[in-house]
Amino acid sequence: MFYKFNSSTGLDNYYGCEFWSGAWDNAKKYVEEGNFGGKGSACHKATIVGDTVGDPFKDTSGPSLNILIKLMSMVSIVMAGLTIAFM
Repeated sequence: MFYKFNSSTGLDNYYGCEFWSGAWDNAKKYVEEGNFGGKGSACHKATIVGDTVGDPFKDTSGPSLNILIKLMSMVSIVMAGLTIAFM
C-alpha cells in the first residue's frame, strides 16, 4: 500500500509540474507573437508571472522523481528481505 501511494502521488506531482510549467511557457510565447495584445499588455505581464512560477517546476520535477524512484526501490528491497527472513 505504501509503495502504491507514494509512486502514484509522486507521478501525479511530476506530470502536473511538467505539464503546467510547459503550458505557462507556451502561453508566454503565444502572447509574445502578438496574440491577446502582444508584448507590454496586461496579458503579457500575467504570462511572465506564470512563466516565472513554472520554471522552477520544470527544473525540480525531474530530479525529485528520480529520488522517489530510488527511495521506493530501496524500501521494497528491504521489505522483501524482511518478509523472507521472518516467514
